[in-house]
Amino acid sequence: MKVYNLSCEHDHRFEGWFSSEGDFSAQLGKGLIQCPVCESHGIRKLPSAPRLNLSASQAPQTDVSTQIQAEVIEMMRKIVANSEDVGERFAEEARRIHYNEAPERAIRGTASKSECTALAEEGIEVMSLPVPAALKQPLQ
Repeated sequence: MKVYNLSCEHDHRFEGWFSSEGDFSAQLGKGLIQCPVCESHGIRKLPSAPRLNLSASQAPQTDVSTQIQAEVIEMMRKIVANSEDVGERFAEEARRIHYNEAPERAIRGTASKSECTALAEEGIEVMSLPVPAALKQPLQ
């Protein structure tokens, strides 16, 4: 089993597990490897040191950027789990909630830049948060 440190063109770092170097090369060549954060297929293998299990008392050091990415992904999972996806109706539903025409609840969806500007002008606070498609589905 080969474990590689990988990165996409946007510098999101993640691990990939492959049965061999050939398996990695074949999957990369066919475009089967994608970033779990942004779904980019522009993947490169990063240099990595071999993993040596010298002692149980030595805990592996975690790269700070990898830890931050993991925390952001966990936060996004919580947002997805605790909000209703209203899709393209986001601006309409946000207005209905703001004007007490619909029950108050956490919603998420898609809105254009002009729709977000119009909502802000009406005093309706919104926050743009790009959620990768992989996080919108159940994880195995």
